[in-house]
Amino acid sequence: MAVCPTCNHTNPEGAIQCEACFTPLPTLMPCPHCGSPVQSDATFCGNCGQTIDPQQLAVTAPEEEETPTPIAVAPENSEPIPAIPEVSSTPAPFPVGTQLQPQGASLVHVQTQTTLEIPVGMAVIHVGKPNDKVPPDIDVSGFANSDVVSRIHADIRLEDNEYFLEDVGSANGTYVNHTALPPGNRHLLRPGDRLSLGKGDLVTFIFQLH
Repeated sequence: MAVCPTCNHTNPEGAIQCEACFTPLPTLMPCPHCGSPVQSDATFCGNCGQTIDPQQLAVTAPEEEETPTPIAVAPENSEPIPAIPEVSSTPAPFPVGTQLQPQGASLVHVQTQTTLEIPVGMAVIHVGKPNDKVPPDIDVSGFANSDVVSRIHADIRLEDNEYFLEDVGSANGTYVNHTALPPGNRHLLRPGDRLSLGKGDLVTFIFQLH
């Protein structure tokens, strides 16, 4: 047992600091006369009573032998390992003139099964009826009950090859799958979405991609 020289607390063998006051504990060394364990700062052996010179307890730690690093030796008659070709991290350029073309889309009028192609090459497609401010790119004035559709009713926006529907302040509202679309809010259109311009589901379209 190791006794703390500061607080006299008895610590278990092998402890390097006191459990009570955290003072570093002296290590145990064999008595140079009888071999009994004594503390490294002891001046006499409690077992044999002999005086101990502190220099007699100085023990030089044995030098650790360096473990030689094994050298890999190729077996005889082994075939040479082919060199791995370097792979360039630079991506191959796209052929000149190749551009990502947006998907085509259309609106199918539910009441007449008439298909209206959504114009390509335009970021914003205006939906409504003829007017002097914002002429519609998709004119629905020829359909029955178009009186519920505002002249400037909704916009279809193309961003990153995706189509979004936005009500731009129509009088009778825009509905997606029978749910009102608040003015200024966008809805990401998916194939099969049901779009109603105005109340009553009277002017209705199904969005399709092709």
